[in-house]
Amino acid sequence: MSTSALNVVWTYGLNVNVPVLNLTDGRRKAVMYASSHVGVMYDYENNKQYILQGHLNCITCSCLSEDKRWLLTGDKGPNGAVIAWDTYTGVPIRTLYDPNPDGGFELVTLNRSGRYLATLTGGHPKILAVWDWTVENEMPLVSVELRPKHSLQNHLRFSFDSDHFLVSTGSQYVLFVEWDEKHIDYFAPELAEKGFKKPVGKFTQSMYQKGNMRALTATTAGFIVIWENDEQIKVPSADKQPFKIAPIYKTGIDVIDYMDRFVVVTDRGGRLTLFDDDLTEVCCFYLELGDVATTSLSFDFLPSRFSVKKKKTSETEEKERKKILAVAHSERELEIGDFMVATSDAVVAVATNNVKNVKVIRQEHSGAVHALSIHPFQPHLVMGSYANWLKVWNYETKTTLVSRSFRHLTGFVHTCAFDPQGIFIVIGLTTGALHVLDSLTLKQEEGQAFHMAHAPITNIVFSSDSRYMATADADYTTTLYRAFEVGKRYPRGYQYVGRHRAHYKPIRDILFGLTVDDIPKPHLVSLGADRRLVEYDLENSTKDNLVVARSERIEQSAVPCCMTWYPPFTKEHFFVTANDQYKFKLYNGVTKMCRKTTLGPTYGSPLKKLLVVPEQGSDSRRYGAFVTEDKVGLIILPLDGNPQKAMTLVAHPSGVSRLRVSHDGRYLFTAGGTDSAVHMWEINLTALEAQAKLGGEGLTPFYNMLEGGKDGSFFAQLEDFFYYALIKHQGTQTLNRRIVSTTIPLSELPFVMRAIGFYPSEQEMEDMTNEVKFSRYVETGKYVQEVDLGWVIQLYVNYRPAFGLSLDKVNWAFHVLGLPSPDGDSLSRGQLLDLLQSRGEHMTEKELADCLATLLGHSTEDPRLPPDQAASLIDRHLPAELTAPVFTRKVLGFSLEGDDEDQDLSDGDDTAAAIESGGGDDDTGGGGVGVGGGGKDTAATTTAAAAAAAPSPKPE
Repeated sequence: MSTSALNVVWTYGLNVNVPVLNLTDGRRKAVMYASSHVGVMYDYENNKQYILQGHLNCITCSCLSEDKRWLLTGDKGPNGAVIAWDTYTGVPIRTLYDPNPDGGFELVTLNRSGRYLATLTGGHPKILAVWDWTVENEMPLVSVELRPKHSLQNHLRFSFDSDHFLVSTGSQYVLFVEWDEKHIDYFAPELAEKGFKKPVGKFTQSMYQKGNMRALTATTAGFIVIWENDEQIKVPSADKQPFKIAPIYKTGIDVIDYMDRFVVVTDRGGRLTLFDDDLTEVCCFYLELGDVATTSLSFDFLPSRFSVKKKKTSETEEKERKKILAVAHSERELEIGDFMVATSDAVVAVATNNVKNVKVIRQEHSGAVHALSIHPFQPHLVMGSYANWLKVWNYETKTTLVSRSFRHLTGFVHTCAFDPQGIFIVIGLTTGALHVLDSLTLKQEEGQAFHMAHAPITNIVFSSDSRYMATADADYTTTLYRAFEVGKRYPRGYQYVGRHRAHYKPIRDILFGLTVDDIPKPHLVSLGADRRLVEYDLENSTKDNLVVARSERIEQSAVPCCMTWYPPFTKEHFFVTANDQYKFKLYNGVTKMCRKTTLGPTYGSPLKKLLVVPEQGSDSRRYGAFVTEDKVGLIILPLDGNPQKAMTLVAHPSGVSRLRVSHDGRYLFTAGGTDSAVHMWEINLTALEAQAKLGGEGLTPFYNMLEGGKDGSFFAQLEDFFYYALIKHQGTQTLNRRIVSTTIPLSELPFVMRAIGFYPSEQEMEDMTNEVKFSRYVETGKYVQEVDLGWVIQLYVNYRPAFGLSLDKVNWAFHVLGLPSPDGDSLSRGQLLDLLQSRGEHMTEKELADCLATLLGHSTEDPRLPPDQAASLIDRHLPAELTAPVFTRKVLGFSLEGDDEDQDLSDGDDTAAAIESGGGDDDTGGGGVGVGGGGKDTAATTTAAAAAAAPSPKPE
């Protein structure tokens, strides 16, 4: 079993821009194609896939040795690489990296012997290189930089007869390349040099002819351009000139290649034609795969592909042969070997028995796949694409159950969903239309087409009893439908109820749940990027009137990204959200009070979708599945902020559009949107649990997240603050006997947090206090009033900013709030003071004076500062005009790059002073300035202001 918690076991979809390669060689019948960032070796005889994983970006190119043994795949993007694979074992044997870390590879090709590899990089500038990939050398043998006008290339090929000549084809230029072990050069002849005036279209593919140095280039206008050396050149050379333009088809030529000793071309009408070296037609075949472009031809590896037979003389047989094979203009009939053809419609077919049989072995989506859903109790997967094609798979047997084209509809299929009974599949289009289909036949139910929305349908959800259906669209609107019922169990369709635009920013998620009343009833909630959670009144909603029961703002500064119902670990009913500050938040389903905040996975981007994995058997452990911008992952529940309980893998480098989990909890499915791929991931919970165990148990993972760990100075300082808070609570001037305890009162928590350099807003402090206070209330009926050191550490790790504070936030704040000036965006002293007192979490004049006095180097309890003179101190020391650098240096005390002066602020070594001044006035903490300091535009400014009191600040 794999040591990874997630493993790709099957992939649906292929990249039509990457060649499909025939692996058939007499011992197997297989094909290789690219799907997102993985390669797929598909044994079409046994319906098995072998997944090649190793690329970090989408595969952009591939090539195969002539004997089908060695496969090379390349990707384009950060840390792009070419990986060489053994096609019999699926094991990678060599990896070549682009010296440009942001480049990668656009084109690769092997010579006939398989020794030399030619590549074209994907970065800027474009580098054409030749490698001897069979030896341990990290750099190419030779390389040349392409001039900018020649950089757009789409096809690369070695000469059949000489390893030292290549031809590269772009839409405007054909490059003829000549190289040796010391030098490489290329020629880019102009087509107009010989006076050819006819429009030949754009170039598609090129090749050298066998047995001579002539080259052929196919075009989109149906011509073949013949290139030859100048007559004065007597030795083989890449210095070519256009010699002749031969008209072949009236439609464009997609592929030009060699089939044994014959030139073979395909056009966009589905024809495949063989020519001799003089471009005289030998025979022609119709592949009958539709009027679409052919993207690649690939032939079986056999000793001989052709044998000549005597021509049949029977007129009946001749007519039949012409009808099937469309053989014309030939005195002999050719027996053609088997080959494989791929089209731009994502169809892969095998032609056998002299092209009498053309069998489709793969038919995938040719458009972006955004619609994905799983049957509620059967192994059925439905996916829809922008090609307006819907397909239902049995993901256990890997067979297609039913498919249907919807090209007659206006718009594209953007989302879909099974109803909880598995009776219907509902599809939502980019036009806002909604269609209810029979899940077995994909035929539309009578009267079940709705055109209520005018923007793409982004979500479709059902109540657990199928009584209600709701949709969210890109116009920030929620639409409700109610079922027609037959008996008490199965609906026979849905009717429109009403719509409501309750959000002013995109709807991130929409969910049905059950009320916790004596008689549970469905209720509907939606979560928006406007930070609002909206609950709808289903019972009182009538025709054209969807009633909003309540609308609450649940985030202060973060933007929620997704939500789902939390498993019932306790008697309380929770839902969990993930936000763009990499935090999970648990809310009580009834009161909507935030009851817990934990650090979420920090893998490059915030979570886009979170689902709870269904229970597998009687195991009491529960797990969550999530996707970020391009990754898929698992996390062990309940959530506590331990990073060792989560893992991720790259799912779709171009972006994940959907996440679904099978009804039995064994598989995850991710759709990649623009890469037209869906990956099926097998869940290995044993590997996830082992990873969590290796990360340590109890508080160990949280200690490791502190600077220096448990043995570091930060932890020692935190212990000092903790115990001084206990002393402070008992009174610093008392002579009574001290009571030593392992806990401190909950009221001291804000002072400890601010003393160690974390400055939560008042709302965050309230959430933190409620998390502790109500943690055992359901079980004991009592509030928790004290907190120990371990709990303080967990709260600190979970609530603090995921990536710390940076000067970029200060710069951004001044850019938003300030006005342009010669020294950059600036704020006057009066504007700053007014914003801090009127926006976000309002600060009183005294709170503001005390806070800024502390920032300017004076404690509010400093005996040198006369009473009520903090304001005058601010006037004297706070500059009248503030820019981001001035504010950072003079107020926050950070040293900018190039500064030699020491920081103005104390580094926080005085524990008592830190505790005493850390919170400002009483429990307000100076108005709660700090991380996520409330409001919209002032949040970053107050964040920056509060950051100054952190001990030994080290801006990123």
